[in-house]
Amino acid sequence: MTYDPSDMDRFRRYGDELADATVAALFESGEIAKFNTLMRYFSTAGQDLPEGLPEPAREYLEATSMPPPWIDWAQMEQARLFFIDNNVHISTALSFASMPACYVVPHVAQLLSATHSLKYPSKRMAETGQFTVFLMQPDAFEAGGRFIPAAQKVRLLHASIRRHLAQEGRWDTARLGTPICQEDMIGGQMLFSLLVLDSLERLGVQMSTEGAEAYFYAWRVVGAMLGVDQEHAPADLESARRFLDLYLTRHMGPSPEGADLTRQLIEMYEEVVPGTFFDPIVSAMIRHLIGDTCADWLDVPRSNWDAVAKVAPSLLRVVESVEERSPFGEWGIDRLGHLTTVFQLSALTRGRVMHYAIPAELKQDFGVPNRRGRWTPPRTTVAP
Repeated sequence: MTYDPSDMDRFRRYGDELADATVAALFESGEIAKFNTLMRYFSTAGQDLPEGLPEPAREYLEATSMPPPWIDWAQMEQARLFFIDNNVHISTALSFASMPACYVVPHVAQLLSATHSLKYPSKRMAETGQFTVFLMQPDAFEAGGRFIPAAQKVRLLHASIRRHLAQEGRWDTARLGTPICQEDMIGGQMLFSLLVLDSLERLGVQMSTEGAEAYFYAWRVVGAMLGVDQEHAPADLESARRFLDLYLTRHMGPSPEGADLTRQLIEMYEEVVPGTFFDPIVSAMIRHLIGDTCADWLDVPRSNWDAVAKVAPSLLRVVESVEERSPFGEWGIDRLGHLTTVFQLSALTRGRVMHYAIPAELKQDFGVPNRRGRWTPPRTTVAP
């Protein structure tokens, strides 16, 4: 699939018809508080829907209770194994590449600043980390799994943000397009899939083509469940590269909101890492993964640790050589990666489950193993 600016302009004009209609009905009937209260007890697939649930919400939850009919379960299992094998690297890429890349798109940074608490920046990272962990569980789509309810709630959260920003006059729709429009939803899907793979490559992580394609495929399924129009979304890594390159060249640049969000992100992770000696490595890793130009736009500090971050690929290659030579070493490192990811997520969530509630109003302080056949990233489609 090819993309041009006229396609992207068209994608900016619409959001998610089903979720938008559901949220509108809940607000018009005054049932948001009731819905949020009931949904706190609806957290796993296969549960009976709560008694007293507003009818529009019941219809929405029933309509979105299954993954897309085209899902390939073998691909999803391959993606899960890829995540297990690379979970600590993927967490690093999500934290230090995907999130800052969101901030380097000014209108996305403006939206995040308006809808998520700057006092509690861990909330968005906790939501993202928890969502990814739910997705990569063996029972993600089975009764008892937490992923489907989380996806249903996130989709409604996005719809509520669109409604609030448009109706409260806090968003210049004529200039910026619909808040959380299809272009931004697809762009976000690319930042959490293709950009993660790019970051793993930059870190020196060896990936099989099959593993990389499976990870991207899993995020295609996520996109479909979050309301992305699959008629227009990239179906493979090559078209994903074309979309992401065009999306970033259309929108990326400096902004006060982007710099502020990045500062909050850096401070948050410096608090998570014990002591202060290693604090500069957070900024150094961001700079290494997103590049100096984007890092300068986001006011990412420079330090002597910038050179240290550049040797990370060499260190990872040593670790991976241990995995290849010893089945026990592979098990131990995968287990260590799992525990590191769990610890990081626990630190961000303070041990709580995130509920993705619909905000009744928006405020500035509202917190809304195959080593052969190494994957080669698709080439950029825009000249540097």
